[in-house]
Amino acid sequence: MPMSTLERQATATPTRSRLWVPVLCWLAVVFDGFDAVVLGTVLPSLIEDPTMNVTAASGTWIASAGLVGMMIGALASGSVTNRFGRRNLLLWSVFTFSLLTALTAFAPNAEVIGLLRFLAGVGLGGCLPTAISMVTEFAGVRRGANATTMVMTGYHVGAVITALLAVGIMTSFDFGWKVMFLIGGLPIVALLPLMWKFLPESPQYLLLKGRTAEAQQIADTYGVDLSEPLAAQAKADTEKGKDRGLAMLFTPRYRWTTLLIWVGAFMGLLLVYGLNTWLPQIMIAADYDLGNSLGFLVVLNAGAVVGLMFAGKVGDRITPRRAATVWFFLAAVMLVLLTIRLPMIGLYLLVFITGVLVFSAQNLVTAFAATHFPPEARGAAIGMSLGVGRLGAISGPIIGGTLLSAGLAYPWGFFAFAFVGLLGCIAMASARGSERASNNHEAQLAQEDRAVTVDA
Repeated sequence: MPMSTLERQATATPTRSRLWVPVLCWLAVVFDGFDAVVLGTVLPSLIEDPTMNVTAASGTWIASAGLVGMMIGALASGSVTNRFGRRNLLLWSVFTFSLLTALTAFAPNAEVIGLLRFLAGVGLGGCLPTAISMVTEFAGVRRGANATTMVMTGYHVGAVITALLAVGIMTSFDFGWKVMFLIGGLPIVALLPLMWKFLPESPQYLLLKGRTAEAQQIADTYGVDLSEPLAAQAKADTEKGKDRGLAMLFTPRYRWTTLLIWVGAFMGLLLVYGLNTWLPQIMIAADYDLGNSLGFLVVLNAGAVVGLMFAGKVGDRITPRRAATVWFFLAAVMLVLLTIRLPMIGLYLLVFITGVLVFSAQNLVTAFAATHFPPEARGAAIGMSLGVGRLGAISGPIIGGTLLSAGLAYPWGFFAFAFVGLLGCIAMASARGSERASNNHEAQLAQEDRAVTVDA
């Protein structure tokens, strides 16, 4: 199809709101956040339930099993989404983690819970990178950081809802942990029908598969600009028979950036899952009661939602890499300050600010991956970033559980997490040179795209 046909997209009148895509992806991530945080809210009650035989050590194993599943799902998402499509993978992911989470309510022991959390994790691992890819592609690369962080607010809204529900349910029912897992099955009846009806396939994916007419139809329907330089380059590469995808991440132009993004994702997800899994227990170890300990988890994730509301805008203005560097450093400072005993209102404020910084730092790393690579490598870049990052997610609960078992969770847990934040800061600061090289490459692609347009 001539490039001029793609260019007419800029003036086409959409017949369906593009908001369907970010809204449905955001809701999927809300339930993703619920599912990923629910274990942290129920662990204190599971440990106290004599029928389940769950200890701090086995709780660490259960949390790690789910995160291993997430790592596998995230690592596979790049190749799976390029083969079967963004839409199909997102539908499958939501169905899988919702069903398996609901089934966890009927688990008879810790071993079965661990198995179900592992399998649900595979679905969870595919959800987030796919949702980010779709939202970024419908928003456009130039607004990618804001689009990525805005959809990621869903994760923390889900986490806040989970913690708020836990405050009421866990203190009111002897088997409240079962109710929490049952709630995790709601997406099957509340979200999947809407996604099936209103969620389109990514036109960027269709371009990469050579399905140009379908891509143009969806672009016209939703007002997506297919004349962006990287979109045009993706189409040109497809017509030339190129299939770079995952291999592009390891080319000389991108491999250093790829490795540093992986380090940043590792550190960011270590903080996210370490704090979300063990913060209530760490605060109990510091002699706070269960209600306040769960309250700190609510405030932590409320801070994350607020932080993500403006972190993406900052990332689009100064680049996601620079924003992530600053956010990681400030997060490390706040985590150290949490070791200071303060009046309750002061402690809640510190926890809130920590949430603003910690979770935004991790999401800015993801935004960096989503905007730094061209469309044919974007799914692989995000999936590999989150997949490798899941190793950090596995390490976070292990570090917290080990310190808790040794009686060192408070204050050394906060010192350990602060050191992790500092390492994330160093990784993002070190990516400066590779980012400059990639920007030069994108300028070259834009120049080549203009040449292709003239020839057409």
